[in-house]
Amino acid sequence: MTGHESTNGGRPRVGHIQFLNCLPIYWGLVQSGALLDVELTKDTPDHLNELLVGGQLDIGPISLVEYLRHADELVLLPDLAVGSDGPVLSVNLVSQVPLEHLDGRRVALGSTSRTSVLLAQMWLREVYGVNPEYFVCPPDLTTMLLEADAAVLIGDTALRATYDAPRRGLAVHDLGSAWREWTGLPMVFAVWAARRDFADSNPGLVKDVHASFVASRDEALRHVAQIAAQAARWEVFDADTLSHYFRTLDFSLGDRQIDGVIEFARRAALAGAIDAPVTPTFAEI
Repeated sequence: MTGHESTNGGRPRVGHIQFLNCLPIYWGLVQSGALLDVELTKDTPDHLNELLVGGQLDIGPISLVEYLRHADELVLLPDLAVGSDGPVLSVNLVSQVPLEHLDGRRVALGSTSRTSVLLAQMWLREVYGVNPEYFVCPPDLTTMLLEADAAVLIGDTALRATYDAPRRGLAVHDLGSAWREWTGLPMVFAVWAARRDFADSNPGLVKDVHASFVASRDEALRHVAQIAAQAARWEVFDADTLSHYFRTLDFSLGDRQIDGVIEFARRAALAGAIDAPVTPTFAEI
């Protein structure tokens, strides 16, 4: 048996991001009972990227740039993504100085999230004409800004900064908004993909998992206030903040989002971050 074959009696090995941005989808999966039909691995985006590319997962979310780098091995699941058509609230660049002053200055990267980091780097270079010195460090804004003039944050840390940083006199640049203003297109940060070999061998399983995720997404979007109220019990954010955040996110992958993916791929290829532009291919659903 190769590392790319499912080893669990036919249950697909499926990844799930342990960030607030995917909580609605997970809530929907719990409500529907779909989790009984899969072997679910909950982890950080970076680790899930590695597991899917390495063949330890069959289906899962993957950072957009990692999908683009491995598009020959993967097929996208239709109409599923994590992105925004404007502000995203949880992917931002926090700066102590005007952005045009960042050339040669230190910018801290609070994550190795390759899509967000690449977006920030391309945006600063192409729009502001600056090439900062980037370094990776733990995602604590206070510590980051002791060592750098600006910081790139993603996920829950970034969401906190969206509300806290302006009160500290810091400028918060939402990278979802930045992409939308720059290109006129939605920004897709993560997609759901299946390994191409698994999809070819198990089209029915892929179809079932896709249907479960889409149904879970749709069910969650009908109950955003309830999900936010439940999450507020253990999160630092109140229910209204979480409800606004969940409604801001775009979990779809329609024609405009696909255009955004293709445009990001084009710009990433020009920047040398991927080998060549990519036209997405989809699982047969």
